[in-house]
Amino acid sequence: MAQTLERLTQRTETMQGIRSIVRTMKTMSAINAAPYEQAARAIDDWRETVLDGLQAFLHRNGPLAQEVPRRTRRVLIVMGSDHGLCGNYNELVAAEAARHADGEPAVLCVGAQMEDALRGEGLVPDATLLPPANADGLNRLAGDLVLRIEELRGRTLPDGIAVTLVYTQRGEHGRQAPVSQVLLPVDAGLLAGLARRPRPSPSLPDFSMPAPDLLAALIRNLLFATLFRAAAEALVTENAARLARMQQAERSVDERLEDLRAETRTVRQSEITTELLDVIVGFEALKRRPRRPDP
Repeated sequence: MAQTLERLTQRTETMQGIRSIVRTMKTMSAINAAPYEQAARAIDDWRETVLDGLQAFLHRNGPLAQEVPRRTRRVLIVMGSDHGLCGNYNELVAAEAARHADGEPAVLCVGAQMEDALRGEGLVPDATLLPPANADGLNRLAGDLVLRIEELRGRTLPDGIAVTLVYTQRGEHGRQAPVSQVLLPVDAGLLAGLARRPRPSPSLPDFSMPAPDLLAALIRNLLFATLFRAAAEALVTENAARLARMQQAERSVDERLEDLRAETRTVRQSEITTELLDVIVGFEALKRRPRRPDP
């Protein structure tokens, strides 16, 4: 009985250690998400500035005529998690990417674990990039992706290039879901909306840079802002998914701890009862023993 009680005590101590680790992971997930959320809000403001510049360009040069090329090189950018402990995060993103993998696209993957998930869907990445380790790494990742898009576009001239981004986005009621977004060609609805939007100032825009170079710079910055925003959003949802998993794990550990404590109390009470019964039996035996006559 004492050996069983000792084992229960050891298991309780082990579960308490696990609970401490889970609680630490939960706290870290909540803390790590904050810088990425701030970065997402900051890049939203910068993206609006880029859109204002694109609107001024359209006001000065008129609407853009987007020709449909006869052949289009498809590019798929997939952003996943490389830190684990967030459930089937990568598998859901890989399944969404497989839905947009028509025509054997060039695949740019973010995250080594995401690469494994894509291979499970029959997609072989052309390049695998490291995800940001902190909010400062968002600049590095977005800039690297823009350069790779430009390289792929240079190889396909005069053919066109179509770029689709797949990542995880927050939804309603704290949920997350993989989404896809077309990066290139630029959304015609976005351009039409910018052309119709009233000018924020009565002054007319003017530029000294040649129009093709200015347009290329604006599109490049729009791509950068969109990729930066998507990477920040993906990391916020990754930490949110990890936080949810840690909360579930904490509840499971608490339930198991309560079961162990209840079992320990039962075993301890049984042990005390047995010892008391032994004392009572011994006492009764002494009472029934015949007393020796006094000499």
